[in-house]
Amino acid sequence: MEAGARTARLRSLTVSPRAFAWLAYTALAALFLIVVSGATVRLTGSGLGCENWPRCGDTFLPPQDYHAVVEFGNRVVGFAVGLTTLVAAGAAFRVPGMPRWLLWSAVALPFTVLAQGVLGGITVLFELHPLIVMGHFLLSLVALGVAVVVVQGARDLARRAGVDEPLGSAWLALALVPAALALVVSGTLVTAAGPHSGGEEIRRFGNLVEVVHIHIGATAVFGVGFLALLALLVAERRRARVELALSGAVLVLLLVQMAVGEVQWREGLPWGLVLLHVTLATAVWVCVVALAARIVLRRRARLP
Repeated sequence: MEAGARTARLRSLTVSPRAFAWLAYTALAALFLIVVSGATVRLTGSGLGCENWPRCGDTFLPPQDYHAVVEFGNRVVGFAVGLTTLVAAGAAFRVPGMPRWLLWSAVALPFTVLAQGVLGGITVLFELHPLIVMGHFLLSLVALGVAVVVVQGARDLARRAGVDEPLGSAWLALALVPAALALVVSGTLVTAAGPHSGGEEIRRFGNLVEVVHIHIGATAVFGVGFLALLALLVAERRRARVELALSGAVLVLLLVQMAVGEVQWREGLPWGLVLLHVTLATAVWVCVVALAARIVLRRRARLP
């Protein structure tokens, strides 16, 4: 009887692959949200709305000030992100048949959030040094990339997907990930050199016109690589329907992003349009990593 009760308790603590997939999606959405809220802090000049960390001024709650509320709101979102990733990581240990690579990828998520929080505090202490701000944003992208891989693995586990025939475009999909990262990094250089450095008296980093040219070059390199990948997927369309749909989403996002980028430049970089541009860039990053992860994971056996 005792053994049966113990077994029943253990079963009650297990997490189904489908439930874990939902937790992974929640963590991904939260990590996307923190990127957008962090960009809002910078673009509204609220980076020093709270002059210390982790408190906001002399009290825990922010004073009645616009910049303080924006900055404190980002910290609240960060706490929620940490909680969701921690729950997903804990649940990963309770999923039957969880592959080891997927387990440790899920465990890595809350640690990336913790690192973001620490780096955020350092950013405030160093009064929004442009390089530290850039590092903070890029760490967010790394966390998003890991979350995308976890989501893809969780989906496959929930659907009990087997090994698919590998695609010839796998190598190009992998090469597109660093190209997408270079595209986003060059975009952060533009922001650092532009009128939205995070605070009202924060020094700019670099020459705006020069870094815009760098960003255009990175866009061209990524665009050529993406079109080549799209052509290969079209040739393999019978075996790559989902991958082709993801590529179509990337193409739409890129076209909208380029249109927004042109308008924001002509309008003098209003922060609302810049925020939309950053959000679209983050969405492109998520889709590119998802595309690469899906193509690569076709080669793996994911079930015991």
